[in-house]
Amino acid sequence: MRRRRADKRDVIADPKYSSKLVTRFVNVIMTKGKKSIAEQILYNALDIVSKKINNDNTLEVLQKAIDNARPLLEIKPRRVGGATYQVPIEVKSDRGSSIAMRWIRDFARQKKGKPMEEKLADEITDAFNAQGSAIKKREDMHKMAEANKAFAHYRW
Repeated sequence: MRRRRADKRDVIADPKYSSKLVTRFVNVIMTKGKKSIAEQILYNALDIVSKKINNDNTLEVLQKAIDNARPLLEIKPRRVGGATYQVPIEVKSDRGSSIAMRWIRDFARQKKGKPMEEKLADEITDAFNAQGSAIKKREDMHKMAEANKAFAHYRW
């Protein structure tokens, strides 16, 4: 028998934008517990984004970028008999947004030759404009889910 599922902790809204989404994104960016550095990176990236897009409401831009990169379907391997099937499963919104934030962070880290703020700003603007690596990854995931639609009845 499995243990009980852990309770979801409620994050505290960040001081600058008073947004829980920004706090979650800071926590995704953070490495080795250095939260103040992660906050600085995200705030500078959002400033760069607002200058690029000429939009004063950077929170809307960040929200739309994450919504554009959020996957609606994912595939999970399921063993049935001796075979492993890739079963398409719908993604809940909170999991989808955390996946989108991780993708944006990872593709920003993969770029070379710029400070992290600029790389993150580039990824956020690309996701806002519905292009770039995170959007391509989402499209690939949706294609795989569509291709394995025949195994959807193994979902439980």
